[in-house]
Amino acid sequence: MELIIGGEAEKIEKRDFDVVIIGAGAAGLSAAIYASRSGLSNLVIDSSVAGGLTQEAPLVENYLGFTAIVGTELSREFIEHAKNYTKIIDNCKVQSIKKNDDFTLNTEKGEFRAKSIIFATGTKHKHLGIKGEEEYFGKGLSYCSTCDGYLFKGKKVLVIGGGNSGAIAAISMKNIVGEIKIFEFMPKYMCEDAYVRQIKSMGITYKMNVQVTELMGDGKSLKYVKYKERDTGKEITEEFDGVFVYVGLTPQSELAKQLGVELTERGFIKIDRNGRTNVPRVYAAGDVAGSFAQIIVAAADGAIAADSCYKDLVMK
Repeated sequence: MELIIGGEAEKIEKRDFDVVIIGAGAAGLSAAIYASRSGLSNLVIDSSVAGGLTQEAPLVENYLGFTAIVGTELSREFIEHAKNYTKIIDNCKVQSIKKNDDFTLNTEKGEFRAKSIIFATGTKHKHLGIKGEEEYFGKGLSYCSTCDGYLFKGKKVLVIGGGNSGAIAAISMKNIVGEIKIFEFMPKYMCEDAYVRQIKSMGITYKMNVQVTELMGDGKSLKYVKYKERDTGKEITEEFDGVFVYVGLTPQSELAKQLGVELTERGFIKIDRNGRTNVPRVYAAGDVAGSFAQIIVAAADGAIAADSCYKDLVMK
């Protein structure tokens, strides 16, 4: 099988599948491998580049079998493995899904039909929702240190959000940028102890109880960050060349909702322990289902959802 990229829609011949998997991250690619090995014809579609958020991880140190591996390399391994079993169409948005006896998916590369669907759409970065955020995106503001960290070589950088993702981003950029700080909203360390120790040993400033209120610049590039010390109420404006935002993730569950799939209050897809949703022959796996947000869990979820799909289509 092959990876279909960009405008190569003419290569897509088969349009009917046992299962279409939406999302080409760890959960979706794992689901495709298990579906194929069970004898189910399948297709993986992703609205972005195949690989999911794994490819944004500066360094993965907790995936079994790899002491440490760069996220882009690990996601490449996933893709190459899955390509032996399935066809992956990336940069192709699923615009709508209709359910009759089966499912009809309308996409940017035409219509596909499936007996079942696995949602492995993952999550996207939360935004701060403050003045200047939209204006300076791509002009000094980024949500991906792996993608843009090197652009700030030797410069002063701020990471907003001191959880694991923010800590990892700061640690990975420490030897690239000139100076780096972390601002955390809560009055305590929000990352794992292992990262706290690294932050301290590397001399990274981790400022707690801080609320960023505005991003400012000259219209062409970001120059300043305005923030408030939550305990004192003091407002401060500090100069930064770059800002990276890591304040959490939101589920990409809009398509599932349109299909009548039940969601949690936070917008995650509700599933049972076997990946089934409330809609027959619709499954979910990985971060979009509110799982423990780890690559290894997403891969396991994908396998479970594919197995449930196989049982429902073939075993019943």
